[in-house]
Formats: sequence, C-alpha cells, structure tokens
Amino acid sequence: MGKVKIGTLCIQAGYKPKKGEPRQLPIIQSTTFKYDTSDQMGRLFDLEEDGYFYTRLQNPTNDCVAAKIAALEGGEAAILTSSGQAANFFACFNICEAGDHLISTASIYGGTFNLFGTTFRKMGIDVTFIDQEASDQEIEAAFRPNTKLVFGEVLSNPGVRVLDIERFAKIAHSHRVPLIVDNTFPTPVNCRPFEWGADIVTHSTTKYMDGHGVHIGGAIVDSGNFDWEANAGKFPGLCTPDESYHGLTYTKRFGKKAYITKVTSQLMRDLGSAQSPQNAFYLNLGLETLQIRVRRHNESARRIAEFLNGNADIKWVRFPELENDPEHERQLKYLPDGSCGVMSFALNGDRAFANRFMDSLRLVTIETHVADSHSCILHPASHTHRQMSDSQLREAGVDPDLMRLSIGLEDPEDIIDDITNAIAAARR
Repeated sequence: MGKVKIGTLCIQAGYKPKKGEPRQLPIIQSTTFKYDTSDQMGRLFDLEEDGYFYTRLQNPTNDCVAAKIAALEGGEAAILTSSGQAANFFACFNICEAGDHLISTASIYGGTFNLFGTTFRKMGIDVTFIDQEASDQEIEAAFRPNTKLVFGEVLSNPGVRVLDIERFAKIAHSHRVPLIVDNTFPTPVNCRPFEWGADIVTHSTTKYMDGHGVHIGGAIVDSGNFDWEANAGKFPGLCTPDESYHGLTYTKRFGKKAYITKVTSQLMRDLGSAQSPQNAFYLNLGLETLQIRVRRHNESARRIAEFLNGNADIKWVRFPELENDPEHERQLKYLPDGSCGVMSFALNGDRAFANRFMDSLRLVTIETHVADSHSCILHPASHTHRQMSDSQLREAGVDPDLMRLSIGLEDPEDIIDDITNAIAAARR
C-alpha cells in the first residue's frame, strides 16, 4: 500500500487494534501500571525498555494520539502536553537553560509573548523579538553565540500573519539552531511545516484539533531532521550525559527520537504538565473529523472575509486568502488549500463602538477561545492582551483596534446577518 492521504491518517493513524481488542481507542484511566519483577520496573526507569509505569510520563491512550499527530505532521515522534502553552514552554526549554538566548517573531500569541518576554527572562533565558518582515540582515543581527532556537507561528494569533517558513528555516540553520513553529491555526491539513524546513512543530490541541471546546491540551512534534550531534556544543542537554539517568546521552541512545525522549523522561518527569487520558480521548475524536471540519472552516471564513472586506463599516480586514491582503502570495505558497477560520478586522469607530458591536452579537459569542465549532470574537486590547500598552501591542503585531473573529461551523450567511445586525445596533 502506498502513502496514504491525510484524511485517512486522521482516522487510521496512531491506534492499531489487534484481534479482539477495542475498535475505538480505549481510555487507559490509570495512574500506574503493574510489573511482575523489580528488574522489569528498574529497566523502565533506566530507559532501557519501552513500557509504562506512571501516567505523568507516558500513557497508552496519550501515546496513540501523539503518534497520530506525528503522522499528520510527517514527524518522527510527538508528545502530548496539558496545554498549548505547556507545549511551547517544553519545546523551547528542552534545549535552553539559564544563560541561553532565543529569537522569536513578535507577532505571536500574547501568552507566548509573555512566556518568553517575562517568565523565560526570570529563568535566565533571554529573548529577542523581531519583526517577521525584517530583512535577512536584520534577523541575522539578532543572533548571539548563545542563541539556541528561532520561534514563530505559521499563522499568527491574533494578527493572522503568514510566516515565511522556508526563509526562517534557512537563517536558523545557517546559525546551527532549529526552527520551532506553532502550527495551531493551519493544522497539518492546511500546512505541514516540516516540508518547508521547520524542525519542531507545536500545537494547542485545544483549538481545531479538538474542534469542540471540550479539552485543553498541547502537542510537540519533532521532525527528526535536525542534527543535534553535529551541533553538540550548542545542545549539551541532548548530546552529553544526563546524570539523572546514570550518564545516558539522549542522542547516542535514541537517535532521531532523542529530542522527544528528553522532553518525556526529563521535563515531563520533573515539571508535570501531562495531558489526561480522558482529554487525549476527546482529542482523538476531534482528529478523526479534522480534515472535514477544517475545509468547512476555510470555506466559511473566506465567504465572511469577503463580506467584511467590502463593508463600509469595516476599516480593514486581515485574512491572507483575500487577494488584497499583503501576504496573499505567501498564503498561496504555504497554505494553497486554505489558511484557517480565523481573521482579524477593525471597525470604523472608537473602542466604545466596538464594545457595543460585540455586545449586540447574538450568534457570534464573546470568548477567550478560538478555532472551534462555534463562531466567537474578542478584542485583544480589551481582553487577552489588556495587560499590554498600545506600544507593546504594536510590538506584538496587534493593532489596538484589532478584533479577532473565529468562524465556526454555522451557516456563514447566518453569521453575516448577525454581524450586519450588530453593526446597525451599535450605530444607533
């Protein structure tokens, strides 16, 4: 059988039941697992054998779902985390420590911006935020001898800007560091970043992968392509003995699975942030319909973006599938089948008018969530990014008047009517 397509992987990848086993992925709702001898347990703790001993580190349900996500992304291995925020933290902290430095595009989710700019700095890890439209020379100037990675979002949240993955990968690799990208909004249905040179992908599985707003989770996928050993001096955590595992060296013992094994056996061991098996089960249900749902989100969002783009009450719209969007050509390159169901726009009016508009919506709900079956909206400056000044908002690629609109699975004409009626009510 040849290489199967992504819609088949959504259903078939990850879990392969044997004769007499459940057809649907079972929930292994157990904290721990039994072994017959002390030596069996000891070999697991020494990482000499595969198996399960405590769900904080590994669980059969979680591993099947992680394997499905790895297959969807075309990666070597993956791990689930308790949230997308935990995924981004682990993905970077796995190769950074106090005294190190990372480079991130500024146009990223506000929580990740704070993680890097506040919490990482408290931990002794410095960060340089750059404009993703900066020239190669400007980006090159941000590198330091202690730079360990470059980070960006394939589609930024909430600005919906398209990352030039191939360009950033080439720059990162020229400095012997990996490119880590958050692929939450496109999902692997719309973009597979490894095919453009990215090395590690993260997800907030809370969003489209779940698709129904019922679980919080994250995932990290390693392509297996970055050669840690060739850059051993930069990555001692992977390439030198880990004394907490009797001097084991991850790259020598686990090869292409070294990065994910270290996340699992070291970071998850020490910091927790494991996804529950119940949430992994919900996630798997969402993944089974991911391709079908993403296509509907794409189509509906395109229709609504076109409506907003021609509306006199709208100041501007950012949606890369619009022909007049400044990143339309990049969307055609990286996301030719569609971007996602999220767009940003601004109303012709002040903040009070924007608040009246949101309060007048009846189908589109005001939520901190995004990217699921229900259409929702928020004003980042008033909600998720309210701790930032206007100048900090602009640094993060968020205009103070930007509104983020996430289109769900409702009939798009009903959403258009809702927006039209809410604008009229706000004008009264």
